[in-house]
Amino acid sequence: MNLKDTFIASLVPIFLGFGFVIAKPAFESFPPILLMGLRFIFAASILIWWFPIPRGYLLKIFIASLIANTLQYSITYSGLDLIDASSAVLLVQMEVPFGVIFAYFMLKEKPTVRALIGIGIAFIGVYVLTGSPNLDGKIIGIGLTILGSAIWALGQVMVKPLSKEINPLALVAWMALFSGPILILLSAIIDGNTINYITNAKIDHWIIAIYIGFIMQPVTYGCFYYVIKNNPIYKVLPIVTMGIPPTGLLAAIFLLGEEPTKELFIGGAIIIVGVILIVFTKNKKEEVN
Repeated sequence: MNLKDTFIASLVPIFLGFGFVIAKPAFESFPPILLMGLRFIFAASILIWWFPIPRGYLLKIFIASLIANTLQYSITYSGLDLIDASSAVLLVQMEVPFGVIFAYFMLKEKPTVRALIGIGIAFIGVYVLTGSPNLDGKIIGIGLTILGSAIWALGQVMVKPLSKEINPLALVAWMALFSGPILILLSAIIDGNTINYITNAKIDHWIIAIYIGFIMQPVTYGCFYYVIKNNPIYKVLPIVTMGIPPTGLLAAIFLLGEEPTKELFIGGAIIIVGVILIVFTKNKKEEVN
C-alpha cells in the first residue's frame, strides 16, 4: 500500500474514534436514537444526489439498513449513553470477532486457527474489562454495547454481497436515507418530545450532530471505500481497526476528562491482542494479489 493510501486509511479511525466519543456529550440535548437519526438524515442529504436510484435493490438495501444502521446504531449508542466512552470504544472492537463468527455461518468463510484463538482472547479481554469499577452496576450499558457490536458485524455480512453489486458509497447513501427517518420516528415513540429536543438543543451539541452527520459519515466511508478499492483488505483493516482504540481513548481522556482504570487498560489490551490476531490473518489468495 503506497504512502497516499496509507495516509487516507489512517484518517478513518481518527474520524470514527473521535466522532464516537464526542457523541456522548450531545446526549444531554439529543437522546441517542434521535442523534443517530439526525446523523443519517444529514449524511443522506449530501450523498444521495450523486447516485442514481439502485432499482431492483431497494428492498435488499432497506432490509440491510434496518439491521446495519437502524437497529445497530440505536443499540450501540444507547449503550454508550450508559457507560464511559473509554470503555465503550474498547467494547465495540468486538465487532471484529463477531464478524468472523457471522461470516462463517452466513457466508461459509472458514476462520483460521489463529482467528479462533483471537476470538477467544478477545472475549477474555471483555471479561477483564467489565470488572472495572467504573462499570460496576452498568450491565445494561455493557450488554447493549456488546450486542450492538454483534449486530454491526451481522449487518456488514448482509451488506457485503450488496457492495459487490452497488457502488459502496451509494450504498451508504441509500441506507442512510432509509434509516434516518425510521430512527427519528423510533425516537419519537420511545423518547417523545422530539420537537422539544431539537428546538432546545445547545449550539455545541448541534455542532457535534453536524460533524458526525455531514463530515464523519461521508468522509470516513469515502476514505475507507477508496482505499479498499485499491488495496487488499488485509492491508487496510489493521490500520483502521487498530487506530480506533487509541484515538477514542485519547478523546475520552482529554476531551471528556475520563480516567480509565487499570482493569480497562488491561482488558482493553487483551481485546486488542485478540483483534490483532484476527485482522492480521490473511488467506493465500489475498497474499497472491
